[in-house]
Amino acid sequence: MEGAGMRFWGWMVLGALALGLAAPAWAQRKPPYFVSIKAGKALMRAGPGRNYPATWLYKRRGLPLKVVTVFGEWRRVEDPGGTQGWMLSNLLDEERTAYVTGTIVEMRAAPDLGARVNWRAAPGVIGTISKCATGWCWFQVGNRGGYVEQSHLWGTAPGEVMD
Repeated sequence: MEGAGMRFWGWMVLGALALGLAAPAWAQRKPPYFVSIKAGKALMRAGPGRNYPATWLYKRRGLPLKVVTVFGEWRRVEDPGGTQGWMLSNLLDEERTAYVTGTIVEMRAAPDLGARVNWRAAPGVIGTISKCATGWCWFQVGNRGGYVEQSHLWGTAPGEVMD
């Protein structure tokens, strides 16, 4: 019986290790870092568990959030308005998005104030971001894209560089 019990616990340990290794790399990062809402509806809770009351219901897939604390499968996040609470990690996506802040932004053909304006985006518009460098990010909204000054986007750290 002892041999069977040891084999059982050995398999349990291997299974737990495999599950831990299966977690996406972004889920293992150290905060703060940015993610986006993956689900069509996502509850923010007062604490890291289903037993805590819901404090907010998000119905905006793609909304960028800043992860500020990690506790198991729960993430303490901050939204663009500064509201903080807890969300299950499976409601979050590693896709980087940003939220236009302040005023209407110009989406330019190149990361330069003198470059041609391709499009404009109003405050509150959400798009994917990439190619952040020297204070600019490529901002894509549907099939329309252009470079936007990083300081006008919430969802990227000041001076952050990304491919």
